[in-house]
Amino acid sequence: MYVTAFLLGLLSFVVYKVFLRAFYTVRPDERAVIASFGRAQRLGDLMITDDSLSEEEMERYRVPRLRTIGPGGPYFKWPWQEVRKVRVVTEAIDLTWDPTKTQSTIESVTKDNLTTGVGGQIRFRVAESNLYAYCFGVDSPLEHVMGYFISVLRERIANFVDPRGQSLVGAAEIAGGGGPTELAEGVSINDLRKNLPLLNDYMEQQCRSTGTRYGIELDAALITQIDPPPEVDRALSAINTTRNQVAADISTARADAEQQVTMSKRAVEIARNNAQAEVAPLKELAQTLTRIKASGGPAALYAYLRNLRVPLLGRATRIVRMGS
Repeated sequence: MYVTAFLLGLLSFVVYKVFLRAFYTVRPDERAVIASFGRAQRLGDLMITDDSLSEEEMERYRVPRLRTIGPGGPYFKWPWQEVRKVRVVTEAIDLTWDPTKTQSTIESVTKDNLTTGVGGQIRFRVAESNLYAYCFGVDSPLEHVMGYFISVLRERIANFVDPRGQSLVGAAEIAGGGGPTELAEGVSINDLRKNLPLLNDYMEQQCRSTGTRYGIELDAALITQIDPPPEVDRALSAINTTRNQVAADISTARADAEQQVTMSKRAVEIARNNAQAEVAPLKELAQTLTRIKASGGPAALYAYLRNLRVPLLGRATRIVRMGS
């Protein structure tokens, strides 16, 4: 009786283990890998390569390519084989995600030693070409990627400088050596807020190697807010107001100067035209007298002058003749 019960139990276990759990399916948003006795099935001797990593890093992250099972089924596996399924769709996660603690923002220090809060999201997906790193490389790949991302982000914020320049006007337009530096002092948070797209692009470029490191590819970085403490925010508002006033004054001064220069140029042009109008008849008369003298000699010139005086003599009321 006991032997029969044992055999029935063993048969039930074999049926459940071999037949019922031997078949599995893979959903359209999943990929699967099979491990036999803990060793994943590999694609020969092919290894993961990445040109963005140094030789030292490539030795550290040298992992094999695995045989990937695509959507479909049912597939069969032996009892000593284990199937690991991974979702490969693009997902979004908040920057504040941390399985070890609860936080509402990521604190970071700027180059002005101001503590600011950073918020946003990142979009990621599991790298189908490197499932080994995701499934067998580390215990929590997403936690490693988030730690790597936040470390790079804090380093960038601590050294960020506005690439378009720190001053309202060029150095050549301000007399004195310390003008631009004084205008830009203490406004790194403003520079970060104005250049969020550049910061996001930088983070995406720096995190392109996460697919090789941890098996997770960064799709996009969406840093949306830089929030300093309230007292710092009030001080920055005052700085922004002052800078806007300075920029407005500079624009007004430039407009007035350009208007004065334009008016001066037009006045000079008008005076030049008036002078040319007054000189033109004299030049024409000189050329006429020169041609008369050249063609008829002094006698013709004297006759021309005498005939020219006749209308004047006709209008004169009194003529005074000076003797020699």
